[in-house]
Amino acid sequence: MKKTTKKLLSILLCGALLFSSSIFAFAADENDYTIVSCYDDVVWEGENAWGAYKGNLHSHSTYSDADVDLATMIKEYYNQDYTFLANSDHGITGVEWNREQPKLALYSYQKLTGKTVAHLTDEEYVGITTGTYPLYDGTIRNEKMVCVTGANELNNLTLTKSHVNGFFLPEGVGNGFGGTENGYEQAIAFVEENGGLSHINHPGDWLESNKNIAAVSDPENVEFFADILLRYDSCLGIEVFNDRNSTTPYDRILWDNLLMKTLPYGKNVIGFSNNDAHDLENIDTSFSVFMMEENDVDHIKETMQTGAFFAVTRILRANDIIGPSEDIDVRNMNLPYPMFTKVEVDGHTINVNTTDADTIQWIADGKIIKTADLTDGTASVNLDEIDGAEKFTYVRAELYGEGGVCLTQAFAIDDGTEPLTYEKSEDFMAFVDDVLFTLKSTRFWTIIVELYRIIKSELA
Repeated sequence: MKKTTKKLLSILLCGALLFSSSIFAFAADENDYTIVSCYDDVVWEGENAWGAYKGNLHSHSTYSDADVDLATMIKEYYNQDYTFLANSDHGITGVEWNREQPKLALYSYQKLTGKTVAHLTDEEYVGITTGTYPLYDGTIRNEKMVCVTGANELNNLTLTKSHVNGFFLPEGVGNGFGGTENGYEQAIAFVEENGGLSHINHPGDWLESNKNIAAVSDPENVEFFADILLRYDSCLGIEVFNDRNSTTPYDRILWDNLLMKTLPYGKNVIGFSNNDAHDLENIDTSFSVFMMEENDVDHIKETMQTGAFFAVTRILRANDIIGPSEDIDVRNMNLPYPMFTKVEVDGHTINVNTTDADTIQWIADGKIIKTADLTDGTASVNLDEIDGAEKFTYVRAELYGEGGVCLTQAFAIDDGTEPLTYEKSEDFMAFVDDVLFTLKSTRFWTIIVELYRIIKSELA
């Protein structure tokens, strides 16, 4: 073979190798990503380990529409090992539990039904907020329960149950806030203007998805909530568990759909869990466990924003999309609830330690990607072993145990690209939709709809 021919072949071979190498390098870079965890800063063990604090951010008393007075409600939370609580009566911005809460004429009917209002005495308040107040059996708990003031479930006059919980509102701000029908944005904007934080309460109740599971995946419904979450930084997320989950059994599925919609814009929707208690029986239904360096209002506020907590429920309806396969109801059985005791990310792998859990399932982009039995309390998912993982928007984990269900927040999958810039559509059809929505949000329209439903039900 001539030297020139050999030289030509060598050049062509080198070029081919360089070309193929660049392709593989490009593919590797293209498929590279980072798992972003809201638990990264948590100190799980050792002398400076953070505490796991059971709490609730959504509760009621006879100051609004509950069946139990505030003093009795607070003492029951204290006896059920809650370590922080925000009482969020409808249209009432909460103050310290040893003070009379603001009263609204709307709830004067409570007296007609024989119910009374009552707050803690100064002695009871000090004892509960320091942990020195005796439990029902006379023992001293020795762990405080923090009073989170400034909470208010807004839109108290709405029939459509488009409720928003505002937090850290200044005293007196928001009292009597009636809201408008379907008026999520009005309440959220009000909270933001007054320097507070908010989350959307029981969205499935507004969607009436308990009668139609498809409602939580309807693109229009997903777009409706995503639009609000993307335009208001102070609106942190939605309740994924509420009370017995009777009217909101599929809000986890809505949460998955929202995450896929908002994460490309850089917004991680936080999943909250609250018992929304109006009576003592439902205090042990849904709640959260916050991972905090210290249990005080400042750390509670910070953790709400970072998402370094877990959502727990005792009761959940079965479904064929992400489970459970059978209905769960273990409220008030005094069973230990499943819990994560360590969550760590190592490259493309998420490792967890757990207690009181039998199984774990991993969910990505609304689908179960892995399930496992927890024989030794540890589990992991290596996304390199999952086909198409580089295209996931997020991953999250769910624990199932004898005492209920526990969820992590979403681990965002960051492929290194800049987040999209969100702008609400302003075309003609969007304008028409806004006009129609405004019409349907009038109280007159809502009353007509409710009357039609009643008449239809009576004639059926």
